[in-house]
Amino acid sequence: MRVFQIESGRVLPMKGDILISSPFFRGHDLTRSVVLLLEHNEEGSMGIILNKEFRNHILLNELLPPLEFAQRVPIYKGGPVSRETIFFLHTLEDLKGAIPLANGLYVNGNFGEVQKYILDGKPVEGVFRFFSGYVGWEKGQLIKEIEEKSWLIVDSNKEMLQDLNFCDLWHTMLAKLGGRYAIWARYPQYPMLN
Repeated sequence: MRVFQIESGRVLPMKGDILISSPFFRGHDLTRSVVLLLEHNEEGSMGIILNKEFRNHILLNELLPPLEFAQRVPIYKGGPVSRETIFFLHTLEDLKGAIPLANGLYVNGNFGEVQKYILDGKPVEGVFRFFSGYVGWEKGQLIKEIEEKSWLIVDSNKEMLQDLNFCDLWHTMLAKLGGRYAIWARYPQYPMLN
């Protein structure tokens, strides 16, 4: 079972890092998840799940009447907390109010400018991704889970927004890491059914 042990030089996460859950992690919304950390400090941590979608697809166009006839903009499942809140990740460094995360990724910003961007017909795919809700950890909770080897910490990159197979992001990222992590990617979610 040593093959499933996380071996990482990093045990302290930072804002903008990616957390990849171990194949054995069992948290309803976090099983086989890839989470982008939006914040990590002494008070706690929060992030957005990058690789989950809603069973019944939701469009930003359905929520905002001015966007009704614009290009279709899907909303993904960011996490179980505060589902009525929309977050958006993007690569636009000059968007007013955008918060830099790391490696060319930004979160939120002036939504009026975003709406105009969409209405002008500029490309959304690969530039923006919208999420409902987030994942939160209380003080010390995430560190404890990392110490229990539930999460692997890796660097983020803006190319993740351009990956059209985002639902396979967990498998893809582990396979790219190679070695024992490539074995994780092939481990069945429900081994008893094999």
